[in-house]
Amino acid sequence: MRLAITSNGPGELAGWVRPLARALERLQPATELSLFFVPDDYATGREPEIAHALFPAARIVAPREYVRFALGHSVPDAPQRADVVQYLGGDLMHAARVHARLGGVACTYKFSRPRYARTFARAFALDERNVAELERCGTPRERIALVGNLAVDGALAEVAGPISGASGDGELAPGGVLFMPGTRRHEIANLIPFFLAVALRLARLRPELPVGFGLSPFTSDAELERALEAGGHPKVWGARGRLAGANGGVAIEDCDGRVRLPIVHDALRHAVEATLVVTIPGTKCIELAALGVPAIVCVPLNAPEVAVINGPLQYIGRLPVAGTLLKRAAALQVESRFPLAAQPNIDAGEQLMPELRGTLTPGYVAERIAAYANDDGARAAASLRLRELYVAHAGAAERMARSLLEAGGG
Repeated sequence: MRLAITSNGPGELAGWVRPLARALERLQPATELSLFFVPDDYATGREPEIAHALFPAARIVAPREYVRFALGHSVPDAPQRADVVQYLGGDLMHAARVHARLGGVACTYKFSRPRYARTFARAFALDERNVAELERCGTPRERIALVGNLAVDGALAEVAGPISGASGDGELAPGGVLFMPGTRRHEIANLIPFFLAVALRLARLRPELPVGFGLSPFTSDAELERALEAGGHPKVWGARGRLAGANGGVAIEDCDGRVRLPIVHDALRHAVEATLVVTIPGTKCIELAALGVPAIVCVPLNAPEVAVINGPLQYIGRLPVAGTLLKRAAALQVESRFPLAAQPNIDAGEQLMPELRGTLTPGYVAERIAAYANDDGARAAASLRLRELYVAHAGAAERMARSLLEAGGG
């Protein structure tokens, strides 16, 4: 089978593409895989590089090459035909465009729109609620396959082995607190300094508690160094620091050199041994929940104008004079529409992962972390409930792979 996948950011590549591609490798090793990375504000720019490491035999089309391909030009790494085109991230129009050029059967996952109801011959759903959403977009029920959440298989795979052969991890003692700040540019620039400030406060409150940072292989050392040197947006109240060597790995060090926090890149492998994880909304929340890892989810709104917003509102901040104010107001309005921010909490209808939202200070967050670390009963109960949320989703990648092989005649 010749399979073309459109994707965008690190969460989609690691949480969706990787488990599906691995399942196809097991079921049909002869599958010819092509990955199209489309332009997207959520992307880090390192997705094609990581994909090459993950799938050496695959054709990888970077965003700049994809644009040429979408405009009708010939691109060396693009295939001539496809049996199946699968959407796994980015705007749906890109999957539709790849399908128009390569042919085959077009499939989507999780998302659709009325305008694409005829384009996608098959839609894969996460759960029954997602099935209903796809039906409201005009997809007939008989064309929807309920497979589950691919991110669950992605989490299980990451615990079993590294995402991209990343090495040089520091030594993180079990039973501590792991900060996972995200991979988008504004998250690296602002949340790494913010969480560093939190970690320094936490070290004073609970000096016996091991603390480390779980950073994605999509985050480069250069980006990290810039963020630590700048200290983040002034309204975020972050701390400045620097990179330092630590036991054969890399660590974040405060400016005085008194506190050194190890960095690990295969974060989920260390998360399962942590007392708790501190993170932000995103795919990682689902992965942590599937592994039963207690977590605190931070949604800092200290400088909402620097966040990425889906759709045209993202670009309103570029307007002269009033752009920043308009972007800030738009971001706050979008955030206020959701009573819960983390997907596991949305799915459960309650805060199984405590959420800290609004204008956050490092001291306040550190105090909440210390209190949750002391509450063994609350964390144990949350761990059990979180694991139960997604236990039925395990195996989603294989179910989806079998359906794709059927659709593509493989």
